[in-house]
Amino acid sequence: MSFTRQLSEMSASELNDAIDDTNFPQAHILSRGRNNSVCSTSSTSGTSSLADRVPTAQPEEAIPQPQGTPSEEVAPLGTGNQRPRLILKTNGSSPDSDGHEKCTFHHDLELDHKPPTREALLPDMARSYRLLLGGLGENPDRQGLIKTPERAAKAMLYFTKGYDQSLEDVLNGAVFDEDHDEMVVVKDIEMFSMCEHHLVPFYGKVSIGYLPCNKILGLSKLARIVEIFSRRLQVQERLTKQIAVAVTQAVQPAGVAVVVEGVHMCMVMRGVQKINSKTVTSTMLGVFRDDPKTREEFLNLVNSK
Repeated sequence: MSFTRQLSEMSASELNDAIDDTNFPQAHILSRGRNNSVCSTSSTSGTSSLADRVPTAQPEEAIPQPQGTPSEEVAPLGTGNQRPRLILKTNGSSPDSDGHEKCTFHHDLELDHKPPTREALLPDMARSYRLLLGGLGENPDRQGLIKTPERAAKAMLYFTKGYDQSLEDVLNGAVFDEDHDEMVVVKDIEMFSMCEHHLVPFYGKVSIGYLPCNKILGLSKLARIVEIFSRRLQVQERLTKQIAVAVTQAVQPAGVAVVVEGVHMCMVMRGVQKINSKTVTSTMLGVFRDDPKTREEFLNLVNSK
């Protein structure tokens, strides 16, 4: 069975388990095994929720948890119009458990998190760029290129600054309790990234939609989440999934939808040189994956002018 066919047959919970969290900040806090994550979803087509597949504990008998193993929780299905939440469980580690909680090198607490360890790479990176210029047949000592290695090194650090940003830093507490359960869509968020295969740019637009479960996210934070993952060495397919997973982790909504449209310079400037080609990728989680009407509503909003 092909991988594409497998994805098309997965439920939302199974898709979350299968998501590749490579390049995800503090990837170890996102569980990838089925025993460590819970995604409670519902479907109008009658698909059973994950709650139906999780054994129910005896009311008066506690089940011991293995040492170091995160406990499972199932989001309550609720009653009436309350939507079940799409939840990514973590193993209890703090996103800043690697020591960033004591980092004082912040120019902008929400965006420009640049620990000194990254800045310390500049001399070595500049020397590498100098060797590269020489390898191209250029004279690194001529006037126009004397400072190019240092400028290029600083530019590359900026292009990849997402490695130094965590979801917690970007959210900065901008998650609010709000009695709202209708779709929220922010579309045409500009995106710039670097192709990890050729180290050339790709750029485009990102549209994000989610169905809140009594929690909403500051609108600018959706754009900042895009910035975290786009400012890395990337492939568009992974970028799309990471944005969806991050929104899910932030507000635990009933569902998340992300559509990315990109132009890849590795196709425009080299290789096949197809200047008008665009790449469109999408990730649908929760009700956006299970309910065709919800998915159609999102796509209509995204495609409207």
